Amino acid sequence: MTNYFVPATLIVYAASLALYIWYLYAPRFAVGLGATASLAAGLGLHYFALLERSRLINTVPYDDLPGSLSLFAWLLAATYLGLELWHRQRTVGAFVLPVVLVVFAIAHRAASRPVTPAPAKGVIFAFHVTLNILAYAAFALSFVTSVIYLMQNRFLRDRKLGVIGWRFPALEVLERVSRSSAGVGVISLAIGVCMGLVWAHRLLGGYWHGDWKIVVTLVILAAYSAYWVLSQTGTWRGARASRLCVVNFLIVIFSYSVVNLYLSRFHRFF
Repeated sequence: MTNYFVPATLIVYAASLALYIWYLYAPRFAVGLGATASLAAGLGLHYFALLERSRLINTVPYDDLPGSLSLFAWLLAATYLGLELWHRQRTVGAFVLPVVLVVFAIAHRAASRPVTPAPAKGVIFAFHVTLNILAYAAFALSFVTSVIYLMQNRFLRDRKLGVIGWRFPALEVLERVSRSSAGVGVISLAIGVCMGLVWAHRLLGGYWHGDWKIVVTLVILAAYSAYWVLSQTGTWRGARASRLCVVNFLIVIFSYSVVNLYLSRFHRFF
């Protein structure tokens, strides 16, 4: 069966991206408002696309890799929208929406098919998974803004801004958004890990089972906590902290791919 919310979501996300790019080159209030409104509409359609996909495969979205990626894209867009409204800055949207679009498109290219439900169920488990994926999405947003920061900083240092460079968000804006998104990720991951340990005790009779996923997740939590603290100190602020954030995200990619698919005994795609 066809999930008609998928093409509708792609169209609205694409329209939002076009408006964000337009706003980057011509920062008019009406254009920015349209970009934000279309992103919010895309989030609504994406939510219904997730629900419809769950109905088609008869389980929750995160029970397979495509569903997990789609939920990741939705949470990435939602995290960005929240931070955009919080910081009152729309200039980063032109760089975040391409990631959302690509991940969403990849996720929904896979055919919907029934999967074996995970043995753990319930509200706490659902929050555990959702918070972990939210943390990955927040770290992805921090990664994107850190990469833009390093590019902008390089352009300024080499005095090679050109036409494109002048349109980049200000360094201070990028630094604030990156630090805020990392903070969201750290809090989400910490709570998600605690909920996961509770479920491990209920399901397996103990809190610790030496799973590689738990080990790498604790490394990620420590790495981003260090970034959040160091990014506010005088000697680490700026490019140095942004490089650390980029390195940290490589660990996230390793966890989301290699660890989830090949090393973890108790985790699937979250």
